[in-house]
Amino acid sequence: MPAPRHSLAALLASSTLVLGGCGVLPLGNQAPAPVAKTGAGSTASPAAAGTASGDDGRINDKAYDVVLFALGLIETGYRFGGKNPEAGLDCSGMVSYVYRKSADMQLGGSAGGLARQGKPVPAARLRPGDLVFFNTSNRPYSHVGIYIGDDRFVHAPNSRGKVRTESLKKGWFAARFEEGRTYFD
Repeated sequence: MPAPRHSLAALLASSTLVLGGCGVLPLGNQAPAPVAKTGAGSTASPAAAGTASGDDGRINDKAYDVVLFALGLIETGYRFGGKNPEAGLDCSGMVSYVYRKSADMQLGGSAGGLARQGKPVPAARLRPGDLVFFNTSNRPYSHVGIYIGDDRFVHAPNSRGKVRTESLKKGWFAARFEEGRTYFD
């Protein structure tokens, strides 16, 4: 029998114990939300309702796996044109690698190319696993990350950084956010 899945919110809350020491996720004193079964092998919590794939509040298994896999790449080094963690990753290389390895989905190309492959999603309806796009170089769609929920995303920032999480609502990226796109509908 497969191991039960926990809600994404509960998993992220428990991840702060491991990743919090690195300063990549905020520490919180909140207990994980109750888990509600939504189908074979997947779960959702009330906190995740409306933010997970599907309007019924379910977490799409592939989206769930994308988020977990992306979080596992935190602290991986950056390399322009990098497409695997051993050599280093750039933003689009990280996204392509994560989707291929965790969801068996072939997404490729630059951030702009990735944007053309997805379906637009308003910021208020972003769900874990969706991609978020930014204008960071006076070029539309010049940067991409993976939305993980709670107004945060994982990305490979630049040659001076490593894969990490950032806020969509505060800081440098908030002013440069363009749109979100989904690949699961």
